[in-house]
Amino acid sequence: MTGTKRITRAARILAGLLLAAALFAGGYVAGQNRFGQPKTIIHLVEVKWNPGVSQAQQQQVISGLKQMAAHLPGIKNIWVKADRLEPRDMSWAYAIEFRDRDAADAYAESPLHDEWERQYVPLRFASLSVQVTNP
Repeated sequence: MTGTKRITRAARILAGLLLAAALFAGGYVAGQNRFGQPKTIIHLVEVKWNPGVSQAQQQQVISGLKQMAAHLPGIKNIWVKADRLEPRDMSWAYAIEFRDRDAADAYAESPLHDEWERQYVPLRFASLSVQVTNP
């Protein structure tokens, strides 16, 4: 082999190694867990129904929550089905994501919320409520 062919072959091997390293590094970076810390507010409520509350009554509460969310500005998302509850004796949970503190306050002070609670509160035995946001 001549000197030129050796350099070309060596250059191809080096280029291949660099390409493999770049692909590995790119895959490693892409596989890293990325998360955000949004400024929205999450309102999470767990509920334990009173004994004898029917599935139809529970569904009315869920429907009322969806209707209320559709009419109050600043609500970004709602969740109405819990996959796992702690403490385990709780019956249901829902979560509401608010755009900001003003939207969460407007929800809490809304006549729509008051009306929904008048229908919902007599059905619950207990509830736990938490609001979470980022600094």
